[in-house]
Amino acid sequence: MPASRLTKAVIPAAGLGTRFLPATKAMPKEMLPVVDRPAIQYVVEEAVRAGLADVLMITGRNKNALENHFDRVTELEALLESRGDLAKLSRVNESTDLADLHYVRQGDPKGLGHAVLRAHMHVGNEPFAVLLGDDLIDEKEHLLERMVEVQERGNVTAIALMEVEPEQISSYGCAVVEPISGVFEGEEDLVRVTGLVEKPKASEAPSNLAIIGRYVLRPEIFDVLRETKPGRGGEIQLTDALNVLARDESIAGGVVGVIFRGRRYDTGDKLGYIQAIVELATAHPELSEKLKSWLAEFVAGGFGEAGK
Repeated sequence: MPASRLTKAVIPAAGLGTRFLPATKAMPKEMLPVVDRPAIQYVVEEAVRAGLADVLMITGRNKNALENHFDRVTELEALLESRGDLAKLSRVNESTDLADLHYVRQGDPKGLGHAVLRAHMHVGNEPFAVLLGDDLIDEKEHLLERMVEVQERGNVTAIALMEVEPEQISSYGCAVVEPISGVFEGEEDLVRVTGLVEKPKASEAPSNLAIIGRYVLRPEIFDVLRETKPGRGGEIQLTDALNVLARDESIAGGVVGVIFRGRRYDTGDKLGYIQAIVELATAHPELSEKLKSWLAEFVAGGFGEAGK
């Protein structure tokens, strides 16, 4: 099939966020703040920077806060305007005007593959991106833009890979790879993916290239997902469907791995979430200098009373 221009992004956001209980008992994990924005806004902004302003969120029960955040709040806007607080008004309007947002419920929690399959009606017969909300990519990086370019140029499926320490690979999907050839030959950040293994033991891992939460997919993935049986955890795994595409290039042109060596924050993990806040806050124009000064004092003082 001929390549189409990508315009659509899908963000699965139906998870319960159990690793952050009780904070996520009444608040979606995607709405946990990272400095001055909820985590989900960083992900939508990344999609928009890559030219994907048509965004579909796959949600679940108790996720109304996601829709409310990206909707207008006329009372708040009027209050800020009456006070002349135009800076805050501008920040509020940024989230409202950010993208053309749509929502669909996943229904049964049958895994990431099932969540992606729920996007078919909206996406149709076009390539599209999938962005997982737990992975925040530093806004100075251009991972998604690179993946979109690779997909469009080669009419392939593109997945993001990141080198991890061998002992960490058991926490990720792992890629079986070989050198790239054809139209991409000689491009050092690209590899041909010939297979995927979900969370292998370190001693059995075929590489140290872990799959991270960015995918640019051809629409053939929907047909494969419909035939994908529940796998690990009794869920329909996106990794299993991608494995089919990786092993048979005739289905959708094969799978290309884009190796990312920039800054990524795993906000689905408590430590990763805190690290994201600290690193992004140290780059924030309003917080940077004071925070860096305080951190230096905190470390020099043996981490203060809290660390004793």
